[in-house]
Amino acid sequence: MDRLLFFCGGLQPMEKIALVTGSSRGIGRAVARRLAQEGWAVCVNYCVRQDCAASLVEELRQNGCRAMAVQADVSDRSQVNGMVRRVEDTFGEVSLLVNNAGVAGQALFQEITDELWHRYFSVNVDGAFHTIQAVLPPMLHAHEGCIVNISSIWGQRGASCEVTYSATKAALIGLTRSLAAELAPTHIRVNCVAPGVIRTDMLDALPPEVLPQLADQTPLGRLGTPEDIARAVSFLAGDGADFITGQVLTVDGGFIL
Repeated sequence: MDRLLFFCGGLQPMEKIALVTGSSRGIGRAVARRLAQEGWAVCVNYCVRQDCAASLVEELRQNGCRAMAVQADVSDRSQVNGMVRRVEDTFGEVSLLVNNAGVAGQALFQEITDELWHRYFSVNVDGAFHTIQAVLPPMLHAHEGCIVNISSIWGQRGASCEVTYSATKAALIGLTRSLAAELAPTHIRVNCVAPGVIRTDMLDALPPEVLPQLADQTPLGRLGTPEDIARAVSFLAGDGADFITGQVLTVDGGFIL
C-alpha cells in the first residue's frame, strides 16, 4: 500500500492544513508532530519509510489530531502533484508547506559523481520547486499562505567535504529570498530555517567521538534536537510571524557566530 490515510477527531472542516515533506523521521517528524499538536491537519510525506510514517500518523490519531500519510518522491513532479491532490481531496487546500525532504552525505569534491550531484539537487532543490508549484495556485487565489524551507548552516557558510549538500542548501536560501519578494504582494510568506548540528540519524555515520566535539564547538554547549527546529518552524508558520518574510532563521546554538 503506497498511501496511508487516517483521521483524528471528527470530519469537521479544517482551515489549517500543512504538508511536511520528508516527515516520517528526524526533523520532519518533529515538525509534523508539533504542527498537529497546534491544530494543523498534517500530511506526513515519506519516500521509503512507510512504517515510520504509519507510526507517526497513528500516534497523532491517538492524540486527537487529523493526519494522513502519502508516499511521494519529491524529485518526481508527477508524484508530488498526485500527493497534493490527495491532500486537497482529504483535507482541503494546503495553507502551509514545509520543504524538509532532503539527502545528505560527505565526499571529497573530486570524488563527486554526476549521479550524486544530480540526485542531491533533484531532491533538495527540485523537490522544493515541485512542491511549491503544486501548492501555490490556491494560495495565490486566496492571497494567503506560508512556505518554510529547511536549509542548513552549511548553506550559509559552506562545509569541507560537503560541497554538494552545501550548494543545494545555499540554493534553497536564494529561492526563499527571491520567492518571498515575488509573492509578498499576495501576502504569501516565504521563510527559511537553517539548522545547525542536529541529533538525528544522519549523525549516526559519524565516529562516536565526533559528537562530543561538535557539542563543544557549539557555544550553547549541546547538539540541537529535531524539536528545536520544530519550534522555529511553528513560529514562522504562526500569526506571531505574520510580518516576517524572506528571512533565514538560524537555529544552531551559536555554531556559526
